[in-house]
This record gives sequence, C-alpha cells and structure tokens, in this order.
Amino acid sequence: MNSVQPIPVVVLAGFLGSGKTTLLNHLLGNRGGTRIGVVVNDFGSIEIDAMSVAGQVGDSMVSLGGGCLCCAVDGSELDAYLDKLAAPVHRIDVIVIEASGLAEPQEMVRMLMANENPAIRYGGLVQVVDAAEFDRTRAAHPETDRHLAVADLVVLNKTDRVDSAERARIKAEIAALCAPGTPLVGADHGRIDPELLFDRRPWTETRGQLSFEDLLAEARPGDDDHAGHAHTRYESVEFTSDQALSPRRLIDFLDRRPAGLYRIKGFVWFGVPGHEERYEVHAVGRFLRFGPGPWGRGERRRTQLVLIGSGIDAPALLRELADCREPAPQDARPESMWAVLRYVPQPEPPAPCDPFPQEP
Repeated sequence: MNSVQPIPVVVLAGFLGSGKTTLLNHLLGNRGGTRIGVVVNDFGSIEIDAMSVAGQVGDSMVSLGGGCLCCAVDGSELDAYLDKLAAPVHRIDVIVIEASGLAEPQEMVRMLMANENPAIRYGGLVQVVDAAEFDRTRAAHPETDRHLAVADLVVLNKTDRVDSAERARIKAEIAALCAPGTPLVGADHGRIDPELLFDRRPWTETRGQLSFEDLLAEARPGDDDHAGHAHTRYESVEFTSDQALSPRRLIDFLDRRPAGLYRIKGFVWFGVPGHEERYEVHAVGRFLRFGPGPWGRGERRRTQLVLIGSGIDAPALLRELADCREPAPQDARPESMWAVLRYVPQPEPPAPCDPFPQEP
C-alpha cells in the first residue's frame, strides 16, 4: 500500500529536444499495470508536452506551465502537486517529473529532498542526452557538464542517428563528465526498459470486455516480436539468502558496482542488534536508498534482491553477494550499520518552540 511504501519520484531531465517526452510516452505505453503520476514542467505558456501525454494518464497528471519549476522560490507549488498525486484515492505507484529543457536538475532534486510529505520519496535523476546534438548542446549550454555530473542515470538517446565510432566517442566523453560509476544507457526513440526505473505490475483493470493490455496490443499490431524491444538488451539477476548480510561488505559491493548495473531493488536482512528490521533497498544508477520497515507476521528473515543491467557478469555478481553473507550477525556491533544508515532518509527535527511568543 502507498500509505506504507512511499511513492518514488523520478526526475526526467535533459535539454530541449533531447527526447524526454518521447521517453515518457514510451514509459506510459509500456507500464503494464503500474499507475504513473506525471508532472510536466513546460517552459512557456503553451504546454505542448503536457498535451502530448495528457491522453495517457488522465487525472493523474498536473502541469506547471509558464516557466521552469526550478525557478520556484520555495518549491511550495511542486509540493502541492505532489501532495495531490500522492493522495491514496489515485493509488499511484510512481511519479515522473518531466523537467523543462531549461531547468536546473540539481535544484529540482534539492526541492524533492526537502519535501516533507512522508507519502513520497526521491527516486533518482535521469538525464536524457541527444546523441546527434551532443557537441552543439555542450557548446551552446556549458552547464551540460554540471547536469551530467549530478545524474544518477544517463540515457543517450537518438543513438540511431550516429554511427558506432561517434557513439563510442560520445559515451567516453559522457563517462568522463559523470561521477564514477554512473550508468549510461543507449536508446533510440526513447525506448528503455521501464523496469530500469520502476516495477511494472500485472494488469488487473478492465474496460468493458477487454483489458488495458488487450487495448494496447490492438493499438500496436505485430508487436509480438520482442527482438527489437528494449528489454532484450538487459539482463536480470536474482539473489536470495536466508543468511544475514554484512552491512559493511554489502555497502562495499554497492559502492563499486559496475556501470552496466542500472537498477537494484529488493529487501535486505542484516540482523544486527538494534537493526533487525527489513531494509528495502532501491538503486537507480548511482542513486541509492535504504528504508527500514517491519517484517510481516510470520515472514521469513531473508534477503531478496533483483539486479538489472547490461553487459554484466551475472555469476561474478552472485559470487560477490554471496561473499557478503554474515554467519553471526548477532555478534556484530551496532556501528557496523553506520554505512547503511547514511542512505536512510532522516526525518526533519521539529522546529523549536518559542518560549516567548510575540503578542499579535
């Protein structure tokens, strides 16, 4: 339930024409049963991007027209829209903010991190880059380097418009501009696997005698051939352990995870005294977050992880995770959890009371 698990908010950024709306429409069209809330931040008074996605999300979309979202003084407008989407009546699973092409991504991230609504959580920054216009964009907008430096995941879009040598050159330059280990995903027409950003749920809703899945299949005849689908380029690795994991060894594994490992999700059991909760882990690119929560009644204490990537060495990853097992977690010292707790959002301290309030 969303009241228990906060809704992740993913920021989709990139300069004008990089393909953000195309990528968003691809996510909406391939979301399975996942309910996506969308915030479109258009630059200008005519909200073209909002119109292009409005038909796919219905009442679960809000739009911030008339300027960049990052120009808001205190973020209260964004907070209000997120509060609306996070309302239980919408049953939203994930929220995607499509930023204006002129937005400052780090400011948007700052506003999300400062949001006090417990029903939502920051879910990562995805920076979209136009491969065909990369050099011209950097020349016209030097801030490109700064934006790439704070990205959690980079999508190099329109790779079909450049040859293999040019793609390799651009990828090398992007890797040099990003923080070490930042994943880079190649795409054409914004086609990436939605599972890199969020879980796709089974279809359960119907319209008349046809499910939504059936309607989409009718709209895309001949789509049974999966050879060209984005998901064929990714691998999924599952790791399960009934033995607790060492927090220090797991964090060491996560800190040096390969660039091709785009997403990690699941639950971890550490079993360290004072920290026996079930720790949900969520990673998109470089972004990493842990969230402690209670075990279900009668639920087995175990670690269950899913790792999604491209060009990864699955057996090596499984061996490294197996090496994180801790045979005697009850003997571990509480400070061994400090490395994990760095990635657990801390609640804001209450504002101090004024013992001498001013007279109205």
